Amino acid sequence: MEEKTFLPIGSVVLLKGGKKKIMITGYCMKIKEEPNKVYDYNGCVFPEGVLKSNVTAVFDHDQIDKIYYVGYRNEESEPFFANVKEQLKQYNEKAKGEV
Repeated sequence: MEEKTFLPIGSVVLLKGGKKKIMITGYCMKIKEEPNKVYDYNGCVFPEGVLKSNVTAVFDHDQIDKIYYVGYRNEESEPFFANVKEQLKQYNEKAKGEV
């Protein structure tokens, strides 16, 4: 299995089967409809942005079909993404144990 590389905030992607581009605005989001699932990313439609405060796109890395733009990375990014990966790994291991 290929290790996922998280895209930085501001990256613009198209999801598989999607018609509108999504701009990544955050990571590791849970939604009330699926309380045992943590999504890799959350985002908003591009170029419109956040249209309603209670509407956020949630998706996983493997749902990305095309990357249009990769956001800004710097020396703070890599330790942050390593932490995100570790947190997701721990959550998924815990969730598997509770099933």
